[in-house]
Amino acid sequence: MALASLVRIAVVAVALWVATVIVPGIAVTAATPVTRFGTLVAVALIFGLVNAVVKPIVKILGCAFYILTLGLFALIVNALLFLLVGWLAGRIGLPFVVDGFVPAFFGAIVVGVVAFVLHVAIPDRVDHR
Repeated sequence: MALASLVRIAVVAVALWVATVIVPGIAVTAATPVTRFGTLVAVALIFGLVNAVVKPIVKILGCAFYILTLGLFALIVNALLFLLVGWLAGRIGLPFVVDGFVPAFFGAIVVGVVAFVLHVAIPDRVDHR
């Protein structure tokens, strides 16, 4: 169980790194590679907590919008949650920056796609989903 959690955190950290490379407006401003790595892991933990705690509440409260928009509302929710992760990271002093809604929107898409691809590529015996 612990290995699967570590793999999920690593997958999200890699996906966040890809988002910082691809999406302008998302950046890790740490000075050294070691602190960049630590920042990505810490932000991945925050990302997981936000998705575990806040996202289900928003899904329940926004159920009508999900139905009305045939699920497209999820893109907005994911962008807002990504923006929340950036704000929380900044509040606790992590050098992770999300410069607004548009970078958060595209960053959430990149993180979702990269995480999906990595989870598909990882054997099931390592990542129990």
